[in-house]
Amino acid sequence: MAEIETQRLDGYRHLIDIARDLASTLDLDTLLRHIVAAAAEITDAEAGSILLYDGTARQLYFQVATNMDQPTMRGLVVPLEGSIAGWIVANRRTVRTEEAHGDPRFFSDVEQTTGFPTQSLLGVPLITKEKVVGVLEVLNKNKGNFTDADENLLLVLGAQAAVAIENARLFQQSDLIAEFVHELRTPLASLSTATYLLLRPEISKEQHDQIIYNIHNETLRLNTLASSFLDLARLESGRVQFHKTRFSVNDLIYECKDVMQGKADEARIQLRVDSPEDLPLLEADRDKIKQVILNLLSNAIKYNRPSGSVIISANATETEIAITAQDTGMGIPEDALPHLFEKFYRVREHESKAGGTGLGLSISKQIMQGHNGTLEVKSKVGVGTAFILRLPRGVKKIPRR
Repeated sequence: MAEIETQRLDGYRHLIDIARDLASTLDLDTLLRHIVAAAAEITDAEAGSILLYDGTARQLYFQVATNMDQPTMRGLVVPLEGSIAGWIVANRRTVRTEEAHGDPRFFSDVEQTTGFPTQSLLGVPLITKEKVVGVLEVLNKNKGNFTDADENLLLVLGAQAAVAIENARLFQQSDLIAEFVHELRTPLASLSTATYLLLRPEISKEQHDQIIYNIHNETLRLNTLASSFLDLARLESGRVQFHKTRFSVNDLIYECKDVMQGKADEARIQLRVDSPEDLPLLEADRDKIKQVILNLLSNAIKYNRPSGSVIISANATETEIAITAQDTGMGIPEDALPHLFEKFYRVREHESKAGGTGLGLSISKQIMQGHNGTLEVKSKVGVGTAFILRLPRGVKKIPRR
């Protein structure tokens, strides 16, 4: 009895240390990793996971997990009906089971996808301000069964985690909104000036038409900025689900080439593909990877020199597929490279050549991170720039959605 009481007190002392750790972290991904690691540790479980709930889309999906296949798990959607996690969200109650496969709510597709066998499971809802933000689960108690003490510890951690997750989301949103409002000033100032000039009786018909044209362009710019802002906000908050399928990389590359060919012809840029025909299939969110490639090709054409070229190439190893967009443009100064993926960052030397939101590369990097991939850049001023996407091949079965 004394030993059990000592273990319980040790657990609560550990929770105090965890609370301090969570309070000092505002990066959402880092925060979630800390939470699942702590959950598995305090309950002596083999693995832990966090599923986030998007109340607007009514979707529940894995965001982070320990001791499981992270690239496969991240973004994996779990049904609200027909899963233990979905039941926890709907009922806002804890579930503890020693025979997960015997529970009719058990969603076996997750196990089939990851190859991680589940015996016992303990899950608690993450609730803050009467709102469910997700589910915290631990799997497979290392010794014996999950106890009341484990459940109580996980409930306390879950309460701390829910507040920390919401705070991290709010911090990201406020930070992003502040930057967004700053970026709005330039197009809004242009629109204000243009509309003022339209009211002047002395402007000519030619000036009038030019002002209308400028207003149209600034409106398009605002629309693009708003769309990009929403994309980035969803990615940074962890509310984007990646719908993975297996597809041909070459087919996607040629599809992207066809989309950008008109823009390349207009800029007198040669656009070509150089990749082997026997590339393996890639398992990823095809639309999101297409978005990244199109963004890189758009930049490669926009910042190229007249009669320059852009080459899209791909190659595969046993573990990854790499896709490269190489241009013969003006290049990027070395001091700008560390800032290239920052929100709203624009290379000073490029600003006068072509406009943009300054969000495309940041969004692209977030998408790659969501696939457990990387986005690298190599550049030399006056020679050109290469962006390289590296994606884990991923060959496991995709669950039915």
